[in-house]
Amino acid sequence: QVQLVEYGGGLVQPGGSLGLSCVASSESNFVIGVMGWYRQAPGKQRELVATITSSGSTNYADSVKGRFTISRDNDENTAFLQMNSLKPEDTAVYLCYAHIFALPTVRDYWGQGTQVTVSS
Repeated sequence: QVQLVEYGGGLVQPGGSLGLSCVASSESNFVIGVMGWYRQAPGKQRELVATITSSGSTNYADSVKGRFTISRDNDENTAFLQMNSLKPEDTAVYLCYAHIFALPTVRDYWGQGTQVTVSS
């Protein structure tokens, strides 16, 4: 079993910045493929924020391009999301995602989520 734990989040004013991190851990050997961040606001569907492959290729939702940056440290099994120029509409629960190979199991894992609130 692999666990994803998110860190960061909180309350920030519009225009401010916030950083999130997500650490994957397990007692067994595993390899991480794509990692990413999704978010879900109250009353809305879960939406993609950004993803990053093990080789560093990134993909962003149009709504966050130019403001958010996803990165990862493969040695530490950690993904990061740096969020700048935050807007009230970025308020949501942010969830970490990882596609993990822990043979013979290959599946997607999700973190518990961390709240990000952008408000003055």
